Amino acid sequence: MRRALERPLSSPAIPPAAPRRLSGVAAMCGSGLSNQTGAAVGSLAFPVLGPLGVVAVRQYVAALVLVAVARPRLRAFTWRQWWPVLLLAAVFGTMNLTLYTAIDRVGLGLAVTLEFLGPLTVALAASRRRLDAGCAVLAAAGGVVLMRPQPSTDYAGMGLGLVAAGCWASYILLNRVVGRRIPGVQGPAAAASVSALTFLPIGVVVAVRHPPTAAAVLCAVVAGVLSSAVPYLADLRTLRTVPPQTFGLFMSVNPVLAAVVGWVVLGQGLGVPEWAGIGAVVAANAVSIATRAG
Repeated sequence: MRRALERPLSSPAIPPAAPRRLSGVAAMCGSGLSNQTGAAVGSLAFPVLGPLGVVAVRQYVAALVLVAVARPRLRAFTWRQWWPVLLLAAVFGTMNLTLYTAIDRVGLGLAVTLEFLGPLTVALAASRRRLDAGCAVLAAAGGVVLMRPQPSTDYAGMGLGLVAAGCWASYILLNRVVGRRIPGVQGPAAAASVSALTFLPIGVVVAVRHPPTAAAVLCAVVAGVLSSAVPYLADLRTLRTVPPQTFGLFMSVNPVLAAVVGWVVLGQGLGVPEWAGIGAVVAANAVSIATRAG
């Protein structure tokens, strides 16, 4: 139910691509907000299920969505196609587990910002521009500010955030290999399926040791839908209507969204130094991408 916008007769006509691009931008906003809200809602189930239980449920939801969309023909895969899929599955599960454990220990905003250093490193490492070298220094400075020693510093939580960053970087590189060897999105769907099967016995053990409440299960399922299903489907739509450069630029806003959602939903406030560190990481990515015209 879209309503046409009334414009003065003297205004220039909007090109046909403009509505699609605006739709893509709206999808990007929804995807980022959904992803971070899902992580915040999932953390509400930590006292009952723990990060491990929440991640297990998220893996199940991701597999169901990806398999339903991609319908991978697993029996047709060769070993040359299977081995990067298996690595991708391992990275996928490890990335989510370390991120959610980091969220439990250091908060949503800080954990997501540390994780974001992974794709930022991949992007900057492939460049030979001096400007990108400066962006790398800026991002590193932001990371140092976020991880500065304090009496209450949780180094284990920060370390897990950095492990999640390394996993996200590996996820990007492995996705490229899988994309070249397996058509469409069958590869990621197969990886999600393998990861879900791996987490199946883990979920059973968690459920036996810590009997879940209906509220906790609901929070975990909502986290899976908002952080896996919605972003995946939204990103598919976005990449068809928005240039990759614009998509990458908007991705840099995710740490800010995570900090805001963590504050609003979970009451996880941040001080001026933390906001400065997040701002440095976001600015490094934004400047690097925005200056790659053409």
